Amino acid sequence: MTTRAAPGQTDPAEVPAGLNVAEAAARLARDGRNELPAPEPPSRLRLIIGQMTHFFALLLWVAGALALVAGMPQIGIAIFIVVIVNGLFAFAQEYRAERAAERLRDLLPRRVTVLRSGERVDIDASELVVGDLVVLEAGDRISADLCAIEAHALLVDSSLLTGESVPNSLDEGDPLFAGTFVVEGEGLAVVTATGVGTRLAGIAALTTAAKRPRTPLAVELDRVVRIVAVIAITVGVLFFVISMLIGQPASDGFLFAIGVTVALVPEGLLPTVTLSLAMGAQAMAKRNALVRRLESVETLGSTTFICTDKTGTLTRNEMTVSQVWTAAGITALEGQGYGPEATVTGEAAAEVAAAAVLLAGARCSTASIESIEGVWLAHGDPMEAAIVAAADRIGLDLVADHMARPVGRRFPFDPRRRRASVVVDDELVVKGAPDAVLPRCSSDPSNSTALAEVDRLAALGLRVLAVAHRTLGATGTATGAAPGENDGLEGMDADEVERDLILLGLLAFEDPLRPHAADAVRACRQAGIRVAMITGDHPATARAIAIQAGLIDQDGLVLEGADLPTDEAMLGALLDREGVVIARVSPEDKLRVAGALQARGHVVAMTGDGVNDGPALRKADIGIAMGRSGTDVAREAADLVLLDDDFSTIVAAVAQGRATFSNIRRFLTYHLTDNVAELTPFVIWAISGGRFPLAIGVLQVLALDIGTDLLPALALGAEPANPKSLEQPPRKGHLLDAPILVRVFGVLGPTEAFVAMTSFVVALMTLGWRPGDDFPTGDALYPASGAAFAAIVLGQMANAFACRSTSRPPWRLDRPINRLLVWAVAIELVLLVVSLTFVPLADLLGQAWPPLAGGLVALSAVPALLAADATHKWVRRRRAEARRAGLDSTR
Repeated sequence: MTTRAAPGQTDPAEVPAGLNVAEAAARLARDGRNELPAPEPPSRLRLIIGQMTHFFALLLWVAGALALVAGMPQIGIAIFIVVIVNGLFAFAQEYRAERAAERLRDLLPRRVTVLRSGERVDIDASELVVGDLVVLEAGDRISADLCAIEAHALLVDSSLLTGESVPNSLDEGDPLFAGTFVVEGEGLAVVTATGVGTRLAGIAALTTAAKRPRTPLAVELDRVVRIVAVIAITVGVLFFVISMLIGQPASDGFLFAIGVTVALVPEGLLPTVTLSLAMGAQAMAKRNALVRRLESVETLGSTTFICTDKTGTLTRNEMTVSQVWTAAGITALEGQGYGPEATVTGEAAAEVAAAAVLLAGARCSTASIESIEGVWLAHGDPMEAAIVAAADRIGLDLVADHMARPVGRRFPFDPRRRRASVVVDDELVVKGAPDAVLPRCSSDPSNSTALAEVDRLAALGLRVLAVAHRTLGATGTATGAAPGENDGLEGMDADEVERDLILLGLLAFEDPLRPHAADAVRACRQAGIRVAMITGDHPATARAIAIQAGLIDQDGLVLEGADLPTDEAMLGALLDREGVVIARVSPEDKLRVAGALQARGHVVAMTGDGVNDGPALRKADIGIAMGRSGTDVAREAADLVLLDDDFSTIVAAVAQGRATFSNIRRFLTYHLTDNVAELTPFVIWAISGGRFPLAIGVLQVLALDIGTDLLPALALGAEPANPKSLEQPPRKGHLLDAPILVRVFGVLGPTEAFVAMTSFVVALMTLGWRPGDDFPTGDALYPASGAAFAAIVLGQMANAFACRSTSRPPWRLDRPINRLLVWAVAIELVLLVVSLTFVPLADLLGQAWPPLAGGLVALSAVPALLAADATHKWVRRRRAEARRAGLDSTR
């Protein structure tokens, strides 16, 4: 047998000497340091300016400036504060999200061992150069792209780059990539690329280049703001023209028009939306979903297509021995992870035989498990750790066994043999791939049965290992010799030793499906959301998990990344279906999948945990990273982080996202209803040519918008999710659509405006005015104006409860009362009383406590609005039922 020196042992005949110091320095000067390109950090000033100058912010800046011009400095300053606070909050969110690429540099180690001039030297990883010889040992993080020139049982975890859930065994000539790490074994590798030339740097470039699409909420809010801005400016210009026509001085007319325009700008909408999203984010956090960008709260509710990873999202990412096959029968182990809790079922003889298989497999394993604060963790190869855990579950004392029968010699696993073996006393134990072990077993009828069993287990998506043994007495073991001292194996290689084996049994491994994964997939289907599995794992494994999760059936579509069409339209058409699995994907593949689905109009959510997922997480409408098993890169590139790595948490977050969208529509309805009532007095004033006095003034309008109305609007933003929200497809259409416009301008707004104007007229008549008389002016109008103001506020109190549902009146809702809304309305009532009775504030607003008759009419705004709302909902419900009956009759 030819032997070679282990890495770092200088044998000039077998181990190269590596570069000399001078050559390494020259190459470092030529190629640069082994560092990922540091992304240019986003300019803080530019980000802040961007948050202060988007369309909505510009509208508010102009409104604030106009308020100053119109002699309302308090209002102008209040508007400026709203813009600045919201801008700073949004800046903090965006700046943190833009740091994804910076985290990539943290994956590279700071020190690395190399051979320089035949000597082992520890150097800074940034000083590595092409041609350096790197010494690899278990636990090392690989610091550059390498090619193995020696490999001794070398097992490398590449999941961060490839998505493969199980470490790969490497042989001489195989590539290794920066950012991965050595799980087991040792080796020697030559550097083939450093810094910007590495695969990791390529993914960094993809992550940086991928641009986040605008969220649906941002697009819709821009549309709402543009509509409202056009209305406000148009009305302001119209009132300026009317003022000129009725003979008012141009300066007065201009200031009046500015006041009306400012009054119609939704100053309270921006903080209401922001705080509603923040409350939605808080609710998601309670469900183990951490929101990194506030707008993502609503985006998830708009999702129409989820591209989910397999490992750690649908599955637990913990290998488990689920079955042990022996000639005596099958023993099933029902347990998950590496903990001791499990149920073992099988015939007594089968359980005894299974114990022998697990004991032999454990002797041939180097992994270990331990409990840290109640959480069981694996060290080493996950499949070997699963064997150790299974042996522990059935009551085997591995520590005592090792003390009594220590391993004398070990033939480590290598990718050529695909086996590993150990010598314990006079017994050889072999563990490996079935097609590498079974052919070395002696002829036995059970072997053919084992082959069929391997096929059955593989068809279930299980990974299978065969365990065999033989006695070494016939090879000449000396009596009384210590293990490994004189066992008759000197000069023999593993292939010569691992022969004439007797099969003990088969071990079947699975990465168990999460308990609620299948229910979550069904919930997505019911909610009209399509789901695709995108994984770096083997197609057979991916198919089996997808079938278990109910994502596909036996005939479902399973593709490999290499087989995907290059044309984006063809790719989108191929994937846009119920249930599809894509295995062996690359980062570029995931990017193309996201883009192809977005091109077909989908709002795409993409899950991931590795470095390879960063670009796709950034490209998707909402990137979802794993909080437990995910990398910093994935978490920083994502919009949402699952703290429990569970797919079912996504479904719960979708429900909250839909609730947030519904809440935005609720308080949008609430705000617009108020605006109709506020605008009506100005319309009547204009129609009368200025002869009918204004029921409320500009300052009263602004007091309604950013005073009494704000708290109920915020409370509507915290309305709990409708339990039936996931029984409907994702919403389509605009945030401000026909049903809202009809409800606001056809029902709620006119009702509130009618009661307000009626209370104003009744109060005037109570004060002595009669039709045909001149209208009172100045302070004499204050009580009547107070009645109109009170009617609008009281109407908005009722409106707040009416807006809780689009289909049912408040007294017929089947969900708990919104306690925040109750408190908000109570505070609104207190503010109303204060604004009418606190003389300095009342004089500033131009109002006073209304007379009794006017006050009673104002109080009628509550039943009037609730009655109008209930009638409208009843009519809509009857029409919907009639439409459904008509459709049923045509089928």
